[in-house]
Amino acid sequence: MEIERKFTVKTLPVNLESYPCHIIEQAYLNTDPVVRIRRDDDAFYLTYKGKGLLAREEYNLPLNEESYYHLREKADGNIISKKRYVIPIDHPQFHPTYMSASENAIDQLSLCVELDIFEPPFAPLVIAEVEFPDKETAEAFLLLDWFSQDVTNDPAYHNSNLSCKKL
Repeated sequence: MEIERKFTVKTLPVNLESYPCHIIEQAYLNTDPVVRIRRDDDAFYLTYKGKGLLAREEYNLPLNEESYYHLREKADGNIISKKRYVIPIDHPQFHPTYMSASENAIDQLSLCVELDIFEPPFAPLVIAEVEFPDKETAEAFLLLDWFSQDVTNDPAYHNSNLSCKKL
C-alpha cells in the first residue's frame, strides 16, 4: 500500500545538491488502471497502481534494460523525465491531537521528501511527495515551511495524468 501526500513547492532547499539524486524516466502503458514502466538510474521496473489519491495499492516488478526499452516503444502519451532528490525530514511536525495519541511512534518515525524536479516539457513543475506508514499519520502531517499547496487530492498532479496531457 502506497500512502503519500503531494505538495507544490514555494522554494527549493538551499543545499539541494547535498542530497542523493536519482534520474528517473517513466512512461505509461495504461492509465486506468495505472501500468507504468520506470528507469530509476540503472534500475528498471514495471509498476501497477490501484485507484486512489492518498492511499492505493502499488506493486513493483523488476525489469531488465532490454524489456524496459521494448515496453517504452509501446507507451502512450508523454514520457516523463525528472530528477528526484531524497531529503530526510529531521523533525516532522504533526497536528497536536495526533501528537498526544502517538508520541512514542513519532520518535521512531523516519520520513523523507522525494522532491521531483521535472524536465521539459513539464518544467518548471516541482512536486514534493512524502510517504507515510498509515493514513492517520499522513493526515496529521503539517506542511514544511518550503511547501506551498497540498495537491494530494488533485488528480492533475498525478504523473499518469501528466502523461496524457496535450502539449
